Amino acid sequence: MVGKLFASGDLQADRRAEFAETLAYLGDLDAAVDVLQGALDLVPTWGAGWFRLGEYLERAGDLTGAARSWGRAIQEQPDDPFGAGLRCDLQREQPLSDTMPPAFVEMLFDQYAPRFEASLLDHLDYQGPQIIADALAQISEPSAERALDLGCGTGLIGPVLRPHCRHLTGVDLSQAMLDEAFSKGLYDRLDKADIQAMPRPDQPYGLIVASDVFNYLGALERIIGWCAASLTPGGMLVFTVEYTVGRDVTLQETRRFAHSRTYVSDLLQTAGFAMLGIHDVVLRKDRGVDVRGLCVVAQARTVTGRHLDDGEAQFDVVGAD
Repeated sequence: MVGKLFASGDLQADRRAEFAETLAYLGDLDAAVDVLQGALDLVPTWGAGWFRLGEYLERAGDLTGAARSWGRAIQEQPDDPFGAGLRCDLQREQPLSDTMPPAFVEMLFDQYAPRFEASLLDHLDYQGPQIIADALAQISEPSAERALDLGCGTGLIGPVLRPHCRHLTGVDLSQAMLDEAFSKGLYDRLDKADIQAMPRPDQPYGLIVASDVFNYLGALERIIGWCAASLTPGGMLVFTVEYTVGRDVTLQETRRFAHSRTYVSDLLQTAGFAMLGIHDVVLRKDRGVDVRGLCVVAQARTVTGRHLDDGEAQFDVVGAD
């Protein structure tokens, strides 16, 4: 994830880390480990340094040492902006993580924002806008007074949503991505927020869309509960997920999550949604290979949601089957 190591604040340590980067690039991982360890002796609280050391050790085949280094990175920076916990979990035969650290997602997309659209559209053949447009075209009444682009990023879905609402809000965890979205002039409101920890809105939405977002969340109970409580009766929820078979939620080598069809459909039913469609799609390419996913269209029934202290939701569903 980290293309260039973040500065430690100690000039000598930074110089050693830069030399370690060069050695690693040239393939001398043992020397890179030794040099970076010397930098960490100077600045032992440097979380980014411990994370990079774990990467070197993993590449050198020392998985135990890598896990130990990543654990130290989390010890120094408990909010885990580098996703060290996910790297540790991927070493398990069966990963256990069901969510991503918000600090990791924020840092990832703050770094990615300037080249995000060019990367998705020019290199990854990103299909999100077309998938959402096709889904909305299948809805008999796709227009809404208020719509929410959940995890809006740079606003790639904005042009698709704008004709279907009078007021369009975008929410994202990354301020750099929001700055890119603002420049498009499509949104009436843009908010920086962790979508896993938002309060219920003062006014409900008639349409909520989340394109290529839930694969960064893992377990979806909390966000689906929030959507159920934040939509008008009859309001529409449209989202995509990466697809897997077997487990409900699977942490992939990409450090994105994939979801099973059964998990998604059962969760929506439990939350009081009427399922209108769940379709196989190709979301984008990754190293030239299609990333397969699901596009889901669901409609809120007459639901009242009550959030519990831990953020989970209970539902009183009227008229559900």
